[in-house]
Amino acid sequence: MSQASVRRKPDDQPALLDTELEHLPPELRWREWMGRVEAVIFAASEPVPREVLARVVGRNCNIDLVIEDIRAELAGRPYELVAVAGGWQHRTRKVFGDVIHAAFGTAAGQGTKELSQSEALVLMCIAYFQPITRGELSSFFGKEVSRDLIGVLRAQELIASGPRSPRPGAPYTYVTTKNFLSQFGLDTLRQLPDFEALEDAGLLSKEKLLAGDIIPEFSDRNEQWVKR
Repeated sequence: MSQASVRRKPDDQPALLDTELEHLPPELRWREWMGRVEAVIFAASEPVPREVLARVVGRNCNIDLVIEDIRAELAGRPYELVAVAGGWQHRTRKVFGDVIHAAFGTAAGQGTKELSQSEALVLMCIAYFQPITRGELSSFFGKEVSRDLIGVLRAQELIASGPRSPRPGAPYTYVTTKNFLSQFGLDTLRQLPDFEALEDAGLLSKEKLLAGDIIPEFSDRNEQWVKR
């Protein structure tokens, strides 16, 4: 058999890693799985999805329960384990945002450029009405949304090109990214406040939106969590 035929693919589970741990009593086995899951999440620079965590634990391991137990152990610590952007990540608790800002001189140490009000408003519209074209955004606001403004949001990887619009000329649409979810502490877009409910409650309207009265998730990035 050639060396190429036995070469392990990058996504294959390491051959020497014992994931089942059948030689350990149940309690110690569970503790080992907890340690492995937390170590993988801690070492990652971005949220870790379920399928990656499944590589280091047994087939019958309930990852949700492991995450629950890790969270319980982190109670009272300045960082926590959060579900964000389709995975899990260690992040500093919001209450320490001012402390981190004082230490690093940035918005919670993330090093990302603070959004202007106009940028935040456009980002909010994209989040709620995606996929949406620049022309549709301009119509919504009653003035042109510049390519430069779109470029700022793209540069921060908060938005990306979506499918072509069926409108004449087939212009590109824009959609939010996984980085958008991560930056705003969302696991999925379903966690965005319901737009219609906000309108029905009188908390948000197109008039308020155009006036710059936007919801907290988009108006304040100084309390973002950071990886410990």
